[in-house]
Amino acid sequence: MGDESVLRSSGRSCMTRAITRSPGSGRGWRATVACFVASTLALSACGDKNTFVPPPPPKIDVALPLKESVTRYLTTTGSTAAVNSTTLVARVQGFIQAIKYQDGDFVKTGQVLFVIEQQPYQLALQQAEAGLASATASTTQTTADYNRQLDLAAKNIASQATLDTATANKAAAVAKQQQSQVDIDQAKLNLSYTEVRAPFDGIVTSREVSLGQLVGAGSPTTLATIVQLEPIYVNFSISEVDVQEIRSEMRARGITSEELKKIPVEVGLQSEKGYPHHGTLDYVAPSITAATGTLAVRGVLPNKDRGLLPGYFVRVRVPRAQQPDSLLVPDRVIGSDQSGRYVLIVNKDDVVEQRKVELGQQVGDLRVIEKGITPDDRVVTSGLMTVVPGQKIEPELTTISKPEAERQADGAQ
Repeated sequence: MGDESVLRSSGRSCMTRAITRSPGSGRGWRATVACFVASTLALSACGDKNTFVPPPPPKIDVALPLKESVTRYLTTTGSTAAVNSTTLVARVQGFIQAIKYQDGDFVKTGQVLFVIEQQPYQLALQQAEAGLASATASTTQTTADYNRQLDLAAKNIASQATLDTATANKAAAVAKQQQSQVDIDQAKLNLSYTEVRAPFDGIVTSREVSLGQLVGAGSPTTLATIVQLEPIYVNFSISEVDVQEIRSEMRARGITSEELKKIPVEVGLQSEKGYPHHGTLDYVAPSITAATGTLAVRGVLPNKDRGLLPGYFVRVRVPRAQQPDSLLVPDRVIGSDQSGRYVLIVNKDDVVEQRKVELGQQVGDLRVIEKGITPDDRVVTSGLMTVVPGQKIEPELTTISKPEAERQADGAQ
């Protein structure tokens, strides 16, 4: 650069001298131009040695897939239904005397909810009891007469016709006594119908009748409805393909039909995270529904806190089998395009590649990769918005954290 320094100095000197010369001098002008050209050439000669230096490869986090044993689940949607839901009706005619609950109350089995006018049925019971007393007295009398005629006939004192009459009178009296007992039982039953009781534990809806209203005239009158919430059913369907796979797994594991009812069922509402409600299988339909190609299945849940109500739309999952050595990556690193889902990996030359993958279930914030990667593939976990396939990077190896126990249990969606 010594020559370049001289040229730059010469150029500056020439320009300085030119400026100090008289502007009207032609010789001075020519000298100025010459000095300017010389200085320009000197600077150009210096710039030819500046070459472009590319930036270093970006540092990007990568991680090997997490290898874990994962429970495979059958996931679907379903709806909840009450185990029992019954309409309470008036089975005898009369006026409503009392309503012994508040709309929406939780009631116990046998609790009296409505009282229908009882006096007519109490009188009918007393009348039936009086009829039984009369029939019993008649039976006693006819039995004594029969025994007397039987003795006389044995001594050939009474005729056979007299004995036959005594026998018939005794049989008629006994039959009347039995009929009177039936009348009493019927009167007691009708009297019991005047108290409408809860057939099971549940919630009673708002009443449909008022105090003093005549009910049961001509046909049963609806009084209210009671709904059982503990336990509760969840109804769902599974596809024909899933049915075949599950049946194959059952045969392989030696599961019987009775053991099938012990398989757990997990349920979650749309507003809940995971599957906090647990129960067991309760019923499996014996045949596929031809119209839909699905099999109807039902689970039963204790529902102790009554958090589930009949009619809820719910998410359902049923554990199928343990899948060892599953490969999991963070769900956020999975991209998608027109050809499907993919992840970015780094090859042995530290160049980014796009790898098509088949996804399995989600476990917490991780996703099972069924096909597409190996345990030795380095998956890009950072800079996903900036790196592109074919780009060389400087990988920095990190570790994928295991999901928390409760998230592994409840996080699969």
